[in-house]
Amino acid sequence: MKRFALAIGLLLAGCSAPQTHPAVAPIAPDRLGLGLGDAQAPLVAADWWRGLGDAQLDRIMADALSGNPSLDIALARLRQAESVLASRRADNGPDVSLNAQEQYSRISGRYTIPPPFAGTTQWLGQAQANLNWTIDLFGRQATAIGAARASTRAAALDVTAARLAIASAVAQTYVELARAEQQAAIARSTIATRSNSLTLIQARIRNNLASQLDATGARTLLAQAQVALARAEAQTALSRNALAALAGRGLDYPATITPTRLGFDTALPMPAAVPADLLSRRPDIAAALARIEAASAGQEVARKAFLPNVNLMALAGFQAVGLGNLFTTDAATAGVGPAIHLPIFDGGRLRAGLAGATAALDLATADYNNRVVGAVREAADAVTRSRTIATERTRQREVVRGLAETRRLNAIRVSTGLQSQLGLIDPDIRQLEAQQADINLAADAVQARIALAVALGGGFSSSSQGITQ
Repeated sequence: MKRFALAIGLLLAGCSAPQTHPAVAPIAPDRLGLGLGDAQAPLVAADWWRGLGDAQLDRIMADALSGNPSLDIALARLRQAESVLASRRADNGPDVSLNAQEQYSRISGRYTIPPPFAGTTQWLGQAQANLNWTIDLFGRQATAIGAARASTRAAALDVTAARLAIASAVAQTYVELARAEQQAAIARSTIATRSNSLTLIQARIRNNLASQLDATGARTLLAQAQVALARAEAQTALSRNALAALAGRGLDYPATITPTRLGFDTALPMPAAVPADLLSRRPDIAAALARIEAASAGQEVARKAFLPNVNLMALAGFQAVGLGNLFTTDAATAGVGPAIHLPIFDGGRLRAGLAGATAALDLATADYNNRVVGAVREAADAVTRSRTIATERTRQREVVRGLAETRRLNAIRVSTGLQSQLGLIDPDIRQLEAQQADINLAADAVQARIALAVALGGGFSSSSQGITQ
């Protein structure tokens, strides 16, 4: 027994895996400035888009989150990962099978079967149950199950990330629709005003109180507003088509979208700085972290492939020559015993597998680092953009008020004959452009708040799901 134990020890020592270490390490949060302060921000609600105050957006969002093809892809990948996990669990249990066969054949006269059957043609049959059970002495199967479990968790987090991406796209597109509708409303109001002005000028021309130059100027302003309306209406149609695509619907869906009731000034969470717990809020970061865990377990599986495999094998059944002899007492057979597989020489296949698993771990870690850096930048950009747009819009409103007052005074000068109608062309053009710019900034402010809600995880929190960083 001592010699046997010594031999086993020497075999285990001879098949130990080479030392292979990852080349990439996960980036530390304090390198990104996330752990240096107490910057906090309120957790975003899971249904954060309801804060925009439009029931129609809620309906479109529900359609998109149930019918978008991108979400179907993520869900299919989750089911695929779950099937792999189930397969790994099954590998760790016993495998029982039943085999039965009958074959009419000539028996060799110079082989294992003696006379009187040797050299004759007979029915050869067997029926037996087989047991094969891999004894997981070194934990390779358990590690493989752990890797599959981590991959399944990553796929589930991918579904959450896909839902967040879809919600972001729907909300952003809906804001574009609201922007286009408000731009169209400004253009229609301007067209009505300028059409009335053109009518008055034509009346003044008939009374020799104005010239054709005045009419030309009025037509120019009217044409500019009509171009703005055509552009806004085209954008409205495109936005509705985009919402239909996001909802996974057809050409009839845009007709169900009525005018928006979006509140551009509705507040969404607006932190003063990037929160210190940012990484725990992001489903994509949690998924990348789970993939590091899966790759690390995969490396350990590749390392344990250098160790022996021990199987427990058993069989019980019947073997006989001749149909009538198969299910008799003398035809019964049974056996049980261990089997060991020990890799000795494989041309470097196991070493290559371990190197590949280590590279996969490096790849998963590098992907995690890339996503972490991107997440910090997205959140910081969203905060900065929200602040900048708020300042710009305050100044733009002053521009709109100033141009409106300038146009009012110029209109008085024109009505009293102190200035030609041509003098209103430039202020009118600038006023329309200023009103459009104000709407654009209002919509951009909403877009920035949506981007911030998404950058902060859109209601996801890894701590609430038991996921560690």
